[in-house]
Parts: sequence; structure tokens; C-alpha cells
Amino acid sequence: MKKILVVVLLFSVANLFAQKKNSYNSIVSEEFIFAPQSEHSHGSSLTALPNGDFLACWFQGSGERKSDDVRIMGSRLQKGKTIWEKPFVLADTPGLPDCNPVLFLNNEQKLFLVWIAVQGNMWEGSVLRTRTTTNYSEPGAPVWEWQDNILLKPGDEFEKEVEEKFAQMPELNHGWAGYAPLYDELIISASKNKVNRSIGWMTRIKPLILESGRIILPLYSDGYNFSICAISDDGGETWRPSKPIVGRGPIQPALAVKKNGDIVAFMRDSGDAPPRVHKSISKNNGESWSYSEKTDIPNTASVEILVLKDGRWAFVGNDIEDGRYRLVLMLSDDEGETWKWKEYLENDPKQGGGSYSYPCLIQTADGLLHVTYSANNGETRKSIKHVVLNPDKIK
Repeated sequence: MKKILVVVLLFSVANLFAQKKNSYNSIVSEEFIFAPQSEHSHGSSLTALPNGDFLACWFQGSGERKSDDVRIMGSRLQKGKTIWEKPFVLADTPGLPDCNPVLFLNNEQKLFLVWIAVQGNMWEGSVLRTRTTTNYSEPGAPVWEWQDNILLKPGDEFEKEVEEKFAQMPELNHGWAGYAPLYDELIISASKNKVNRSIGWMTRIKPLILESGRIILPLYSDGYNFSICAISDDGGETWRPSKPIVGRGPIQPALAVKKNGDIVAFMRDSGDAPPRVHKSISKNNGESWSYSEKTDIPNTASVEILVLKDGRWAFVGNDIEDGRYRLVLMLSDDEGETWKWKEYLENDPKQGGGSYSYPCLIQTADGLLHVTYSANNGETRKSIKHVVLNPDKIK
């Protein structure tokens, strides 16, 4: 009887805490997709299916690019339920690590899974892979109907664009010794290699789908330390490269469309200090991009962006310079020029805190925001977290 009473009291206290927490912020619900465990679990993506289910994916294994047991895992949250299904395998290339999955539906409601198989255990050897299906409404894993690689072949315009954009950029006058090759010159020289510029492009963030049906899939390269997009004008049947998004460290683009038609790419900073979110603009539907410039948003590991149904923009990322212990959701009413509202999804102390990163952000028809992200609270507490928020309650 005492044990039952203790359990009831603990549940009541936890429920009271949840009610108190939600009375002060926008969080509607939050849960781990699977019980925290010891395997590395990272790089989630989320999509809402037409039948009301949610499908999430991530990569999981004993490490990342150097661990050949890494595979793409998934789980389904059935409509009306609060507990996710037992995780299942979505893709597992024999003998190679599979990483950075992205899930999305095209305008014909075909489901896409795009990810990378890492050859040679080096990010620069990554190959883009894809699976598609229309058979995804039943419980459990989708039944894949097609699989292929996405092969991109940037031509001579690639090296020309790299050289021109570096010529336009302000000079970098710090961080390099007088006898060392200049960073810009190294990248310009590397852009002339036809093999290197055709491989190593990696997924991370969901694509942007324009009203025309064009799919713009953001990609990045650890070899070039900048980004590019794969473009499809036939619903994802074929793909071609955009011109590169050139800069000193703009990677993992997240895309948003302005009211005037411009596409804005916000990107993680992999360049010189201080770490700040990079920004680039395309005025021709993703075909070419301005060189990236740093914004005033601090950044270490994560960037995600979404245009909401009411016209506001939502940003999720690590707005700090020294770790992943804090993850913020910010809102803008001027298309990302300023961010007037913010809510912290995670805000641990720097010392001994957890690690929260690589968010995916979507909005459902009811106006709620759904975020998934990597949550690491120790060697045996690694999972993917799912948080639902009401953006109208963010103060």
C-alpha cells in the first residue's frame, strides 16, 4: 500500500511540475522517441504523414563516420497516440556507415528518405542515397518501392563561381601565417578537382519545396567547408546541382522563402571566430547564391529555419559560442532580420550539462510546431527528443 501511495505522489508531483512548466511557456508536450541508451543517436528528421501519423528518423550506432555499424533508424507516432513505436531500421548499407537522414514528402505525397553512405570512413567520400515509396500508411516501417543514388556533377561553372565569390568577399586578415597557403587559395584550387566536387556532399536539413513543385535539397561538404543545393523539377526523379554557396565555413543550410521570392539560407558556422550563423540569398529559385556573410546570431552546432503559416519565421539552434548545452527557438516578424521572441527548449549549465543539437522543425495544420533533436545526457542516456510547442504562447 505504501509503494502504491509513493508512486501516486510521485506521479502527482511530476504532473504538477509539467502543468506549472507549461503555464509559463509554449511547450505542449515533450518526450523521448525511445528510451535513452548508450548507442550514439544523432541527426533526426521528422515528417507529418497524410493519415495523421508522424514518422521520425535518425542515425544510430557505435560512432559516426568511422563506425561501420551505423544505420538509419526510424519510429512512428500513430495518430492520437502518445508513445512512439519500437524503433525499426530504415536503411543499412552493408559495410558502410549511414548518416544524416532526411525525410520529406513531395507535392504528390511520395515519401523520400535521403541520407549519406560514408565511403572510406571519411565525410569527403560520402555518397547520397535515396529511397522512396507511396506505401507508408500502415504501422511500422514504410515499404520502400525504389532505391537509388543521387549523383551530382558540378561542371566548370562550379570552379568559376568559387573563384568569383572569393574575389568579391572581404579579405580575411587574420588566422594565417605569412608562409602558409591562404585559405581562399586552397579552396579555389580544390574546386578545380572534378572528382572531389562530385562526391562528399552531405544531407542534414529538410528540403524547401516551392509552389512550382521545385525541390531544393540543401547539402554541404566538409571537404570544401561550404554548401550547395540539389535541385529537382520533376518531383525528385532527377537531380542537378545549384551553384555553390561560397563562404568561409557556411555549412548545413536551412532554407526559407521571403515574400518577394528571395530564398534565404541560414547556415552553421564552420569558419573563423567568433562563431555566428551565416546567411546567403538566392534571387533565382536556388540556382545561384550570394557569398555568405555572418549574422549577429551566436552559433556552435545547429541551425534550422521554418516560415510559419502566419508569416513569422521560426529559428532553432545553439545560440552559444562554446557548446551544445543550450537550444533555443526564436521567432521573427520581419523575415529573419530581427528575432523578438525566444523560448529555450534546453538550457543546461555549461559544466556538466547535456548536449542538444541537430534539430528538425515542422508545423502541422493545427499551427503547432514539432521539433526533434539529439539529446545526450551522458554515456548511457542518448536519445532523440520530440517537443511540441504552441508558437502563439512564446513571450
